[in-house]
Amino acid sequence: MKSSMAPKLNTEALALGLSSKPEGEQRERSVSVEEPESAVMALQELYTKYNRVWIPDAEQVWKSAEILKDFTPGDGALHLQLEDGTVLQYPVEGAGQLPPLRNPDILVGENDLTALSYLHEPAVLHNLRVRFVDSRIIYTYCGIILVAVNPYKQLPIYGDAVIHAYSGQNMGDLDPHIFAVAEEAYKQMARNNRNQSIIVSGESGAGKTVSARYAMRYFAMVSKSSSNKRVEDKVLASNPITEAIGNAKTTRNDNSSRFGKYTEISFDRRYQIIGANMRTYLLEKSRVVFQSENERNYHIFYQMCACAEEPEFKSLRLLSADKFNYTCMGGDTEIQGVDDRADMAETRRTFSLLGLKEDFQADVFKMLAAILHLGNVVIKAVGSDQSSISSSDSHLAVFCDLLGVRQENMSRWLCHRRIVLTSETVVKPQPRERAINARDALAKHLYAYLFDCVIHKINQALRVPGKQHSFIGVLDIYGFETFDVNSFEQFCINYANEKLQQQFNLHVFKLEQEEYMKEDIPWTLIDFYDNQPVIDLIEAKMGILDLLDEECLFPQGTDMNWLQKLYNYLGSKPLFEKPRLSNEAFVIQHFADKVEYQCKGFLEKNRDTLYEELVSVMRAGKFPLLADFFSEEENNSVIKGVKVKAARPGVKPANKQLRTTVGDKFRSSLYLLMETLNATTPHYVRCIKPNEEKLPFEYDSKRVVQQLRACGVLETVHISAQSYPSRWTYIEFYSRYSILMSQAELRAGEKKQICRTVLQRLIPDSNQYKFGRTKIFFRAGQVAYLEKLRLDRLRTACITIQKHVRGWRQRQRYLSMRQAAIIIQQYVRGKRQIRRTLTAATLKQAWAAVVIQRHCRGYLIRRIYLLLQVATVTIQAYTRGWMARKRYKKMVEEHKALVLQKYARAWLVRRRFQTMRRLVLNVQLSYRVQQLRKKIEEQNKENRGLVERLTSLASAHAQGLDRAQALEMELSKAVSEKASVEEREKKRKEDTDQVIVQLQGERDKARLDSQTLQQKLKDSIEQMTDKFEKHKKKLMEDLEREERLRKVAEHSIELQKEDLEKEILILKEENRRLREEKVQLQTQVEEDTQVNKELQEQLSQLAKHVKVIPELRKEINSLQMEKDETDRKIREQTQQTREKMNLITRHLLGEAKEEELILRMKKEATENADDEGDLLFAFDGLQNATRVIEAQLREQREGYESQVEALVFKNDHLTRENQQLQALFQEKNDVNRSIGQEVARLNAENMVIPELKQQVSELQRHKQELETQLKEQSTEMTDKMMKVSNELQSKFEEERSQRRLLEEKNRQSVRENEDLERRLEEFEEEMEQIKRLQQAESEAKNKFRQETSRLTAENMDFEEQLDMKDRTIKRLQDQIKALQAPVKVDQKAAPVIPKEYLGMLEYKKEDEDRLVRTLIRELKPRGVVVNMIPGLAANLLFMCVRHADYLNDGNKLKSLMHAIITSVKQVITDHQENFEMLSFWLSNTYYLLNCLKQYSGEEEFMKHNTQRQNKNCLQNFDLSEHRQILSDLAIRIYHQFINIMEDTLFPMIVPAMLEHESLQGISSMKPTGFRKRSNSLLEDGRSEGQAYSISSVLQLMNAFHSCMAQHGMEPQLQGQAIRQLFYLIGATALNSILLRKDLCSCRKGMQIRCNISYLEEWLREKGLQGCSVMETLGPLSQAAWLLQVNKTTDEDAAEIKQRCYELSPVQIVKILNSYTPIDDFEKRVAPSFVRKVQALLQEHEGSNQLMIDAQYRFQVTFPFCPSTQALELLQVPSSLHLGFVTRI
Repeated sequence: MKSSMAPKLNTEALALGLSSKPEGEQRERSVSVEEPESAVMALQELYTKYNRVWIPDAEQVWKSAEILKDFTPGDGALHLQLEDGTVLQYPVEGAGQLPPLRNPDILVGENDLTALSYLHEPAVLHNLRVRFVDSRIIYTYCGIILVAVNPYKQLPIYGDAVIHAYSGQNMGDLDPHIFAVAEEAYKQMARNNRNQSIIVSGESGAGKTVSARYAMRYFAMVSKSSSNKRVEDKVLASNPITEAIGNAKTTRNDNSSRFGKYTEISFDRRYQIIGANMRTYLLEKSRVVFQSENERNYHIFYQMCACAEEPEFKSLRLLSADKFNYTCMGGDTEIQGVDDRADMAETRRTFSLLGLKEDFQADVFKMLAAILHLGNVVIKAVGSDQSSISSSDSHLAVFCDLLGVRQENMSRWLCHRRIVLTSETVVKPQPRERAINARDALAKHLYAYLFDCVIHKINQALRVPGKQHSFIGVLDIYGFETFDVNSFEQFCINYANEKLQQQFNLHVFKLEQEEYMKEDIPWTLIDFYDNQPVIDLIEAKMGILDLLDEECLFPQGTDMNWLQKLYNYLGSKPLFEKPRLSNEAFVIQHFADKVEYQCKGFLEKNRDTLYEELVSVMRAGKFPLLADFFSEEENNSVIKGVKVKAARPGVKPANKQLRTTVGDKFRSSLYLLMETLNATTPHYVRCIKPNEEKLPFEYDSKRVVQQLRACGVLETVHISAQSYPSRWTYIEFYSRYSILMSQAELRAGEKKQICRTVLQRLIPDSNQYKFGRTKIFFRAGQVAYLEKLRLDRLRTACITIQKHVRGWRQRQRYLSMRQAAIIIQQYVRGKRQIRRTLTAATLKQAWAAVVIQRHCRGYLIRRIYLLLQVATVTIQAYTRGWMARKRYKKMVEEHKALVLQKYARAWLVRRRFQTMRRLVLNVQLSYRVQQLRKKIEEQNKENRGLVERLTSLASAHAQGLDRAQALEMELSKAVSEKASVEEREKKRKEDTDQVIVQLQGERDKARLDSQTLQQKLKDSIEQMTDKFEKHKKKLMEDLEREERLRKVAEHSIELQKEDLEKEILILKEENRRLREEKVQLQTQVEEDTQVNKELQEQLSQLAKHVKVIPELRKEINSLQMEKDETDRKIREQTQQTREKMNLITRHLLGEAKEEELILRMKKEATENADDEGDLLFAFDGLQNATRVIEAQLREQREGYESQVEALVFKNDHLTRENQQLQALFQEKNDVNRSIGQEVARLNAENMVIPELKQQVSELQRHKQELETQLKEQSTEMTDKMMKVSNELQSKFEEERSQRRLLEEKNRQSVRENEDLERRLEEFEEEMEQIKRLQQAESEAKNKFRQETSRLTAENMDFEEQLDMKDRTIKRLQDQIKALQAPVKVDQKAAPVIPKEYLGMLEYKKEDEDRLVRTLIRELKPRGVVVNMIPGLAANLLFMCVRHADYLNDGNKLKSLMHAIITSVKQVITDHQENFEMLSFWLSNTYYLLNCLKQYSGEEEFMKHNTQRQNKNCLQNFDLSEHRQILSDLAIRIYHQFINIMEDTLFPMIVPAMLEHESLQGISSMKPTGFRKRSNSLLEDGRSEGQAYSISSVLQLMNAFHSCMAQHGMEPQLQGQAIRQLFYLIGATALNSILLRKDLCSCRKGMQIRCNISYLEEWLREKGLQGCSVMETLGPLSQAAWLLQVNKTTDEDAAEIKQRCYELSPVQIVKILNSYTPIDDFEKRVAPSFVRKVQALLQEHEGSNQLMIDAQYRFQVTFPFCPSTQALELLQVPSSLHLGFVTRI
């Protein structure tokens, strides 16, 4: 690489507006491979009339003007007219001073600034203004840079739908967006396996932080990890924390980042986020202690003050923000629209989300509160050299309390300093100013270390175990800054931007070189800005930073000394200047602008000193977090781990233990950052601040152009303009400029060669363009020149068309006026002539002539009329006679046919009526039998209820026995007590006889004892009587309950008896009817014999017609003598006749296979014979057919005999069923016997009561013997007990009698049941006979219907084929068919009877896996049998389910259902991408679900079933749970099925619906010339993609529909799938329109509506228009209409509001703003019209989202559609290899 010594000052550069700097200021770098020999286009072709130029302006920077007169070399001025109409003379000293040209309007508003034809500063400014102000588009490409203009307004372009729209797209496919840059970085990382970086820069307030946040959000969305750690959420959660502690309000931005941040987002090998790491640069620590006017400190301080009253912050003793010195310096402490309390809650939430513990959060808040209190510590001056702090200072006390340090030490060392000398240590007091500086320095260090600690903790939280495969870094760093007063911070920021700009220039140069090499274009000399001298001035040896570090080594070093060194060492440098009016500043010429730096504070900020005494005090504190901070500071002060080589060797410090300066740290971290960026692929985002007032969509050209110069956008434009900036593909060039091609050139052949030929003719200078492999490269201005030629050609064509149209209109007008004049002249001249020649004689002559003419003409007309009348009447008479004769002949011919049809139809109607009547009788009989069985089941249920009640009664009696036993135990206890009392009494009497004298005194005492004993006895007796009464009541209640049950049983038996008698009467009546029907059947058999006789008579008549054969032979012999042409005609006629006769014979033979083989042999013989005997052999075949019919009649008789055998077989079957009924009645008798046994058991239990009575009597006797004094009471009690026992005995005897009666009645009922059984057996036999007859008749009826339908179809075919000569044969044929139908029915009915299938498949339990494997896992959807019978697999599986249900085997059924569901899931999992397999199993799962519903036995699903299908319903198990599982499985298959179709369809939508030109001759795309990055496309050229069209979409839809239809999918389900696909088409196409400005044109709207019409026509062809499919394309259709409609007047705005009701206001406004004219004749939508539409749409209800959710899924429903497939008729194909399965 070599540097050019002088700038290139040529006419081309001046025309492009590229300013050249004087020598010493312009630093350029060049690379030369080939020096081009190019000539500049003649000026007279550029600066011509109607062209427009840009001229400088003080307010708007550049102003547009139109050239009024062609410029020629030598003119002193350029004649211009401004846009406001002002005419001026622009002075031009020479061709090199011409103003820059303006691009044509067709190129204005491009997505890429480098695609402009004229590349210069005013073009860039104007393009950005049009996009930002008029189109409301904030993003624009400039080569590899994304220019983002801050709208100062929330826009709906960052939703999840927008992220999904940009995901997977190449850069440039959609409109510029931050998501496109993020997608490009992600794609290159995955494709090239190379780390990426996104560099976001700009001024404060330009939106850097928001842009970086959106980029990180995009990565989090498109690379979500499958783990539960949610790393992407943590990465996004780090933003609120870093913004709280690192962002603040400035005069330019309410949320300005005051530090640089580089976030590395780590990805694994699957390119999913596994973690992140954050590096920070140059935190603005001075903001902690000082803020300018209208600025704030860091947000976290105000958030804490807003939450001071909350319990968590009470201990911090915070005040409001306006009461702390560090938060009230800037004035207002609040930001409009910002809730600090809510932000604090969000900050704490993200702390918790990142896993930072409550203890750590509390420590962070303590340190922040301590910093605020430290700022309120009051330092008072004590004299001029000393200062002090009051011991009662509350803020210092709070500070020391929060951080755990001693207050006296802190108070002392804030105002003093220890100076260590060689021999002693001196403590020196500090003046107030230095003490305040020490306090502020401590606050700054505390905040900086806290900031680093929080960042460290965040990095730990974002670090996930696992190896990093690659990463994407997002650099959010400050842009170039220049203020009125620039200090050390601005110097470091601009130094970092110089390094980034150098890296950016080299990268741009590298990409340009890659593009040229890829297209095989010679690499020409390109000069670009090189800022290496500025970087050397700052960082090289003896540079600014070197001298600053050297001055910081001296204890007495000052800013002025350092500035003087700069003047001495760097004064001769061309990029370093000394201000003329100041001795305290220096000026550096940066790449963007000159910046003057004030040297005050440079040394102090670079040293960043903190007194060692304060460090020791803090280290001695009890706050652990604080100790960690200062230990880290100590370590950092000793060891420096970053090893970076400077551009030039720097000064080595003499003492290694010296603390590194801020400049050194920043330089090292900057080198580390540059190494990281150089090792990655960079992507650039330049944020622009459009105005200083932060007004939405306001554009200040002065501020914008300053930032464009500072951020490198204009440098990119400069590099592009030096080479070939405009690059179009051959297809785009051919499509755009085919109007400039001649017919000969268009017929030349290949489009690439045509483009070469045309360009060589239009632009003779070959250096103005180069032909690449896929593109044409143009120098600046050449595309504008081609646009001018194209516009001139169009203008000439328009003028020519206008000329011819106007001439034609004038000629038409002239001819019409001339004709009118001629007519007027004729009338005028005629009137004059009449007036001149008019006399009385002439009038009479004229009148006489008129009268003569009238009579003559009348005579002639009457004569002609009479002739015509006679001829007409004659013709009518002959015609009517001919028609009457023809009608008569036809009536005669049809009369016999009508007679035959009358008798045949009457016979058919009688047969139909008889079969219907038998069917109704059979249905009634089966229904009544079912009712009888239901009643028997209900009676059995009642019997079981009686048994249960008897068992409950038995249990109650058992409880009574238990109670009686307990009473008996009490009586035994009383007896024992009585015995003991008697013994004591005897002993007492013996004692009294011996010691009467001694115990006389004690007699009174004994008497008292006897009285107490008597009282106790009375109490015990009363208790026993009470208990006895209770037992008595319970026993009475049990007896009453038993009596009621007995009555209920008697009543139920009587009702049952009555029902049985009624059913017996009904069955007798049915038996009588069936006997009558049997007689009718016999009469029908006799009628059939009569029909056979008639058939024989018809055959005899047919034999008569055979006699005509000799006559036909004579005719054939005569015809053979004619000419060759007539011979050919005869052969054709005979061939037709032979075919007809063969048809007749085939129909006569029917299904007689042996005779058919014989006739086929005869037919082959006749084909080999001569033509003469064709008719003879045909009639011989007819005679053979009659003999076959006679054989069939004989077979019919044999069929009747087989019917008799079948009836005998059915009789045996009925006997077996009667035996089963007898078994049921035997079970009923057993139940009755069990009831009798239960009654006997109860009687036995009641025998316990007499024993109880005996025990009571014994108790009474014992009581009488115990005390004689209680005899009277005891006698009364015994009388009562006797009465109760007598009553109980009488009741028990009555109960025994009643039970005997019940037993007798039971015996009678048993006898009656036996009689009923015998009767039922007889009825069952009769019913079985009736069933056999019914089945035979139903089968005969079905076969009869099939045969009649087939014969009627054949009759229709024969009537069309036979001609007039064969009517006799046709009549005989119809008669034979009418007589043959019942014979065939009877013949076919006989052999079917013995074997009947039940619609079930039997398999063994061990064959279950084999069955499932054959029908599910190994079944291929392409099988012939599978495709012929839709749902075959589902029906076969359900037949197996029915068999398991029939066997009542629950385990087998559950195992089969589980195997089916598991196997289907396995098949779906194994074939996730196989559309055909998913379609097949979705259809079969739906069929199986319908079968489970149809045969479930539920009434709602049985409404449309046939009687046979209702019999096939499941009987034993409820499979509703399995139905739900199958429904969920079907939904899963459906969604997977839709996903595959959408994945296949999605790449076609945009090319087919939007890019392909369906209307030929209407070019709807404007070539943009956008230069896509080479890395965003595949190297093998596959990036162009396949050229899809609407035909490709329809072909794919046809494939989808045919596959679904082939698998028998329900039409409603097909409609739902097609509806989902059409929704994807509409949503994707509309989203692309909203995100692609180049698609918003009138012609594109026409193309879209044409494609929609194709889709609608396809729906009509497939019959799917009724599935609400077209409604999904409503928004797209309205968007296409919006692109075509006029957009100028108020009426247009009202119509847009009315018509576009399915589009949201945001979408309508976006389309209007993005509307792009394709030609100069179209106009853009005026901003005033857009505002009108916005005002009308304010009340419009709709979503505020810009994008439509293309991933939305309609809810799928599976409608129940009953199948007409009869399971019993379904056969198992042999190709399925299911030999182990048996049909039942």
